[in-house]
Amino acid sequence: MPSCKPERVLAQSRQPILGFCLRPSPLCLLLPLIFLLTRPWGSVCEALAPPRFTKIPTDQIGVSGGVASFVCQATGKPKPVVHWNKKGKKVNSQRIETIEFDEGAGAVLRIQPLRAPRDENVYECVARNSQGDITITAKLAIIRGKPF
Repeated sequence: MPSCKPERVLAQSRQPILGFCLRPSPLCLLLPLIFLLTRPWGSVCEALAPPRFTKIPTDQIGVSGGVASFVCQATGKPKPVVHWNKKGKKVNSQRIETIEFDEGAGAVLRIQPLRAPRDENVYECVARNSQGDITITAKLAIIRGKPF
């Protein structure tokens, strides 16, 4: 019975099938078909791609005590995950809310109520998948109300 074991030397002029079969046995001829039938079509037909922003946040000017919102979304293969940073660390405050959408590939950063100068900063939207990561920034400025 023909063998389908890996070998380094090719016998005569026969070429390897799938890189490891020297003789075209029935199993070796069926392996490409088995591979295609057992894989999801998306993984066979689609190439991997690093993240790319589809919605980018814009700089905001808010009023002290008001609300500011930033929107960020990315695409890629596999689908990236988006998160928000402030000063290089994930945002973490009771007044700062992150709302994810599109299975985590998009996120809204909402700050309420705005506090100056604490919230005045550059916020970073980071999109990451297995193919890489990208960052884009947006600045928040706050107008302070005049005391009476």
